Amino acid sequence: MPSVLPALRLILRGRLPRFAAAVLALLGASCLTYAAPLIWQVVLDGVLAPRGDAPAWIDAVVADAGGRDYLRTHLWLPAGLFVVMLAAAGLLTHLRGRLAARASEDAIAALRRRLYDRLQHLPVAYFDRAETGDLVQRCTADVERVRLFLESHIPEIGHALVMFAVPLPVMLILDPVMTLVAVALVPPIVAFSVVFFVRTRPRFLAVEEAEGKLTATLQENLTGIRVVRAFARQAYERERFGRTNAVLRDATAAVFRLLAAFWSSSDILCLAQRGLVLGYGIVRVAEGTLQVGALLYFVTAVSMFVFPLRMMGRILADFGKTKVAIGRLGEVLDAPVESIPESPAESAAARGALVFDHVRFAYGDGPPAIDDVSLEIPAGSTLAVVGASGSGKSTLVELLLRLRDPQSGSIRIDGVDLATLDRKEVRRQVTTVLQEPFLFSRSVLDNLRLGRPDASLDEVIATTQIARVHAAITGFVAGYDTAVGERGVTLSGGQRQRVALARALLRERAVLVLDDALSAVDTDTEAQILAALEARRGRCTTILIAHRLTTVALADRIVVLDQGRVVEHGTHAELVAAGGRYARAWALQSEDPDLASEASAVPLPAALTEAS
Repeated sequence: MPSVLPALRLILRGRLPRFAAAVLALLGASCLTYAAPLIWQVVLDGVLAPRGDAPAWIDAVVADAGGRDYLRTHLWLPAGLFVVMLAAAGLLTHLRGRLAARASEDAIAALRRRLYDRLQHLPVAYFDRAETGDLVQRCTADVERVRLFLESHIPEIGHALVMFAVPLPVMLILDPVMTLVAVALVPPIVAFSVVFFVRTRPRFLAVEEAEGKLTATLQENLTGIRVVRAFARQAYERERFGRTNAVLRDATAAVFRLLAAFWSSSDILCLAQRGLVLGYGIVRVAEGTLQVGALLYFVTAVSMFVFPLRMMGRILADFGKTKVAIGRLGEVLDAPVESIPESPAESAAARGALVFDHVRFAYGDGPPAIDDVSLEIPAGSTLAVVGASGSGKSTLVELLLRLRDPQSGSIRIDGVDLATLDRKEVRRQVTTVLQEPFLFSRSVLDNLRLGRPDASLDEVIATTQIARVHAAITGFVAGYDTAVGERGVTLSGGQRQRVALARALLRERAVLVLDDALSAVDTDTEAQILAALEARRGRCTTILIAHRLTTVALADRIVVLDQGRVVEHGTHAELVAAGGRYARAWALQSEDPDLASEASAVPLPAALTEAS
């Protein structure tokens, strides 16, 4: 967990002058606030009290103001001055609030930008471990916690310190012994606040973690609401949410119990301090060693600084929350981003020639997901990859996109090692359509133009016709301006896949990867799309991943993966003639009795059975 003060300095970088101006305004307001009661001390002890009872400095002030008789007949003058001083203090307090709010809001806006930018550049492995709801909690509630501390509590800290420090010289001049009595309980109040902060910090951490769990549970449930309904699991999910909610309730209740104990105890200490000053002062006034005006000033001053000091306990408590929030934000901001080559290689206009050279990759300490895979894919050709779930097909795509990097071996595009290229450059050259494409909650046209915002409507329509989705789009009431809803929920699975395919074709990149991108499309529409793609053969290098072997039959070459290794490769005709795993799967899918009979003698691994 990063240290809080360096983290706050980093957050406030470039905005400290505005905070300094806020502190100066606070100092001016405090001086005026404490100077105003001196007016009534002068009136009480120098004007209304019997002559000769006031200190020399009060008599001097009264004389400079026109004398006792003049002020007695013009009491509105000190009253007016009192109002003016308080009004000026109010204006300075308002200025302090504006300056502090502007500086903190600017700082928090910059913090949000840093967080969002960091999330855009974190590796995929980070999101494999993180919960989406918890990340949302960090970017919203934790940031808000820091904002409140900057906007409210940092000025309050300055306010408490200034309100305590400013009157001390005046009080010492008026009466040193009375001053000692006035601050007698300040050390216990501060010590009590510190002890309270230490005890509450782990409780606040528990609340933050419980809030993160609750947000993650809610986000997961809303994302999978259709699955919940389909399996009639509403009651189970309600109980699950209830358990998480109860943890948050209990953690919050524990914090409020401590807060209640603190407020009641600190109230007693603060009232005891005022009572001590008032009681001792009355005795002094009765003895004739303290004037009534001086007692009024001490009581006023103690009332003005003791409660801000009491608030230090609340500020320290919120500081504990802020420390936890900064620690959680720091875990995101300090997480290593995707590596960038020190001197990225220059890439010419990509042709799309790909080479996988003895590539190996494993997730953590598990077995290899890709094990010594070597492939050569000429530019403009089509390679089909088939295999069971878990055989390494999608991992191969992630390696190609540099979402993950191989642990040994290399991948080259047009002779250039991907590891020497900037990841953004790699992804500019490769377009991918996934089995479960993601559509944003925008119009169909905005989703289609995602990778190429400047594309004309005619160009967009050309690609939607290839993807056989143009007719479906024009059938909507708003046509291409139809909003697709969150994650494209208002479209069918097949429509989402076809929109994603059109989006990829519109981008016109050197390499096109279709990762089971037509699995939700009916066979007739699939045949039409494949025929349209066949007409584009040679315009880009295509990697086709599919479970339907009819989808891959026209590929230039086909490779069969099993447990991360290439176990067969060749053309469709060669693989069928070889009578191996691919031939058996083809026979079963094509329902050809002769092929099925010939292939029956070949043992069919369970992996490829899943693929079929």
